[in-house]
Amino acid sequence: MAPARAEGPPAARVFTWDLVFYLGCFAFALGTALASEFYGYRIWGTFAVAGYGLAAAHSGWLLWTARRGKQAHGKFGLRWIGIATVILVAMCAPLIMLVIRRLTGVDWLITPWSWAAQPEVWVIERSADLLLQHGTPYVDLSALGRAPEVNDYTPYGPVMTIFGLPRALFGGSPVLDALTDARWMFAIAAVACAYGAWRLMNRPRVPVFAAQIAIACPLTALTWAVAGPDLAIAGLLVLACALAASGRAGWTGFVLALVISAKLIAAPAAAVLVVFVYYRARAANPGVATARFLTTLVSTTVVLHLPVYLADPVAFTEHVIRFPLGMGLVRSPAASPLPGHLIAQTGPAGTVISLLLVGIAAVAMLIWLARRPPATGSAALTRIAVGLGALILLTPATRYGYLVYPLVLLGAALTFRCAETALRPPRSGQGRATSS
Repeated sequence: MAPARAEGPPAARVFTWDLVFYLGCFAFALGTALASEFYGYRIWGTFAVAGYGLAAAHSGWLLWTARRGKQAHGKFGLRWIGIATVILVAMCAPLIMLVIRRLTGVDWLITPWSWAAQPEVWVIERSADLLLQHGTPYVDLSALGRAPEVNDYTPYGPVMTIFGLPRALFGGSPVLDALTDARWMFAIAAVACAYGAWRLMNRPRVPVFAAQIAIACPLTALTWAVAGPDLAIAGLLVLACALAASGRAGWTGFVLALVISAKLIAAPAAAVLVVFVYYRARAANPGVATARFLTTLVSTTVVLHLPVYLADPVAFTEHVIRFPLGMGLVRSPAASPLPGHLIAQTGPAGTVISLLLVGIAAVAMLIWLARRPPATGSAALTRIAVGLGALILLTPATRYGYLVYPLVLLGAALTFRCAETALRPPRSGQGRATSS
């Protein structure tokens, strides 16, 4: 990876962007530290204020140096210093503290100001216990002996349970509970998928801007410290696109099946990838590649879901289908200041309008895919990012934290584009591609 160092007059503009970016992140972290109702969020915000503050100070120093017509030498002159600072101080440090703080055992209380992990972490770990004990990760709500509440639900597919298995199998002591916290599993999966995709794309240069929006932005850093499942799913989506870009249609279908069997919100990616797989193989045998992709996707999804469904069809339907759609015994508390939720809050007519907007966005995406099918991995990632972004913005029940998906995917798309640019044949003076 080439050093991310800017020289000459453009350097000031680059460093100005870095400074503005980190100052904006600093403001978000400060607001979270001071105003959030969640303990984990406030702890993250406190660490993140320091992390983004140091990154901003470094960017300010680089900007000051560039405007004086000088160049910062050595590793301290690299723009990656800011990214590294955020990773260490605003991501890893708060995660370690919150994992240790969680050993006090107060997370299951109805006291968000004491939670060291967000509910999805406990719910996924509980689902693994249930799977080992009863053959299904879903609570039988009729056997609770009380009215169900929101934290009784596991609104994920059966694959998400895998991230809770280490704690279910090996937890039990403070040390082992800390080491098997599901957030470590989410982080390991996200990093492993990103590294695998990078290798599949022939180790391209990662632009600093791509790392900023995919890794260093507050939504990614906050999710990394207090929750994590969305980062693992985003990593799997990036890996699926890298597999498709490298011509591995069957493996693409397999990884996408894992994604859909973990969290249904990522299902729209299937429409993009099936078009990409077909278009990429158009010069050979697109029908075979597409059939391999679809067969693997459907068969793997069925194999992953069928045993859990047969174990308790009622519980599966209630947790995985009815609850996320707002039709369960308990209404989903998902809320945000995003347009879809705000429109739905105006009443039944607002909910209908919000759903109509989702439908219009889906039709627009299909038209885009038909008229401009993705020819590269970066184009496929961009379309998935736009599609998921529209879904997150317009759906009635959503959280602003889900916007981490389009941000991570767009950052990955920029990196994929670097790989694709490097693979293009050079052009002659007349603009024609030369033979290789």
